[in-house]
Amino acid sequence: MRGLAALAIVASVAGCARTVTPVACPAGMGAPTIIFTLYFGQSIPGSHDVTEAQWRHFLDTTVTPNLPNGYTVWDAHGAWMNPMTRKTIQEATKVLAVALPVSQASLASVNRVREAYQVQFHQQLVGMTTEQACGTF
Repeated sequence: MRGLAALAIVASVAGCARTVTPVACPAGMGAPTIIFTLYFGQSIPGSHDVTEAQWRHFLDTTVTPNLPNGYTVWDAHGAWMNPMTRKTIQEATKVLAVALPVSQASLASVNRVREAYQVQFHQQLVGMTTEQACGTF
């Protein structure tokens, strides 16, 4: 029951208004897992882009302590419309994916990372999507 409640919270944070039933994982396919995908825009308003050194420092001091069991990061290029100005900007982006157990603690860890990046690099938002899976690590 706790897992279902946590999954409902994860779904609501991701913008879903419905309650989600955890996936049933077949034997040998692992446990129910949430895959969080985070989108870190690299443009700092009124300044330069986040440098590789700044990104590495953020990974070392914030991401790794909050997601110590591992994650994957790749470079991307994206576009985002600022809801305040209604202007779309294109920018370099870092995408981070992490598979975590279905729990409130998992969501809290991911949100600490998102909030820290928003504050440190003056971002309105770090985008997030979620999906259910079965996983074993």
